[in-house]
Amino acid sequence: MLTSKQHRQLRQYNRIGLTQQLQNLRQSVQSGNGQIERHATLVWEYPARPSPMGWVYQIGIRYRLGKLPQTYVLDPSIQDLAGDREIPHLYSQDKQQLCLFYPRHDEWNETMWLSASVALIAIR
Repeated sequence: MLTSKQHRQLRQYNRIGLTQQLQNLRQSVQSGNGQIERHATLVWEYPARPSPMGWVYQIGIRYRLGKLPQTYVLDPSIQDLAGDREIPHLYSQDKQQLCLFYPRHDEWNETMWLSASVALIAIR
């Protein structure tokens, strides 16, 4: 059985780099676009329609190695759509940052593809 320190070391060894993540997003989410910005931050935007009859949302992902990916609804404003109701599954109501996984439960780590995890979950 591996210790938590050994798990962290193994993840660091197997982590997926930003260039690899960007290339994979370009292949997997062809309707999106993005780049690696200063300070080694991957930025990706793409349209998502959670249901066939639903709205098309513009989703944004920001990701730095060593940090958790941050996913936002860029357009339309889900606050405007919700009116006075509180929107569930958001880390921040103001920033419209989606809560797609529980960081404390280790549901996402640097060995996972953004296209097969965060980008896919945001569509659902």
